[in-house]
Amino acid sequence: MQDLAAFVEEHMPRLISYAFFLNEKQSEMTVVAVHPDSASLAFHMDEGAVEFRKFASLLELFKIEIYGHVTAAVLERLHQKARALGSGTVIENELFAGFSR
Repeated sequence: MQDLAAFVEEHMPRLISYAFFLNEKQSEMTVVAVHPDSASLAFHMDEGAVEFRKFASLLELFKIEIYGHVTAAVLERLHQKARALGSGTVIENELFAGFSR
């Protein structure tokens, strides 16, 4: 995973934050990626597609959660990615209140 994090840091300069979290048993992993907009997420998916597939076999259950708005095209691509990685789902969470700086 260190290699993947280094790849992302080097090749995706617009990404605001990228982190991997493992549970105590290291049986579940959560990846948090914070993008400034849908274009950054689309670029992330394009540039990292080959690299990310290397880790697909490690996943038993794959879930993508979106917080905020993405374009319809990016949303469809996320659904495709989830399906390609097995039993994946995409959950959309629209902003109710708050702000970003």
